[in-house]
Amino acid sequence: MAEFDALAEELQAPALCPSWALGVGYMGVASAAVLSNWGSAWGTWKSGVSLIHTGIRHPGSVMKNVIPVVMAGVIGIYGLIVAVILAESITFPTDDRVNSYSIYTAMAHLCAGLCTGISGLAAGGCIGIVGDHGVRAVGYRASSISLFPSAASRGGYSSIPDQEGGDGDDVSGSDDQNKLFVGMLIMLIFSEALALYGLIVALIVSQHNYACV
Repeated sequence: MAEFDALAEELQAPALCPSWALGVGYMGVASAAVLSNWGSAWGTWKSGVSLIHTGIRHPGSVMKNVIPVVMAGVIGIYGLIVAVILAESITFPTDDRVNSYSIYTAMAHLCAGLCTGISGLAAGGCIGIVGDHGVRAVGYRASSISLFPSAASRGGYSSIPDQEGGDGDDVSGSDDQNKLFVGMLIMLIFSEALALYGLIVALIVSQHNYACV
C-alpha cells in the first residue's frame, strides 16, 4: 500500500508543479508592472497636455492643477509594489531540478497581477480624461473666458479679455473656478480608488500558495 501511495505522489507532483508554472507566475509580475505603468503614462499624458495648454494662458493655476498628474503617477507605484511582492514569492527549482512552485500558486500570482494591472490601466485612463477636461475648464474660468458669450461676442473664443470680470453675461469668476476644481478633485479621488481596489484584492490573492515540496 505504501508503494502505491509513493507512486501516486510521484505522478501527482508533475501535474501540480509543471516546469511552465514559473512562466505563468512571471506573467503576473509583468502584468502588474506593465499595465499599471501603461495606465500611469496614459493619465499623465492626457492631463499633462491640458495642464501645459492651460498654463500658457494662466500660469498661476499650474501648481494647483498638477494634482491629476500626481495621482496618475501613483498608479505606477501600485504596480511596482505588487510586482515586487509577486517576484519575491516565486520559488526557484532545487538543485535536483525539482520544481516546488505549483500551478495553483502561479495562477494566484497571475490573477493578482492582472487585478492590479487592469485596474491601474482603467484608473489611469479615467484620471487622464477627467483631468484633461477638468484642467481645461478650470483654466477657462481662471482666464475669464466666457463659455456662454453674449450676443455681442457670438464669434466664440476669439476675444479673450485680458482682465478678470468682463461684461455682465460672463459667468467666469473665482467662485465658479473653485466649484469646478472641487468637482474635478472628487472625480479624481474616486478614479484613483479603482486602482486601490485592485491593489487590495491583489495583496489578498497573492497570499494563496501551495508548495509541492
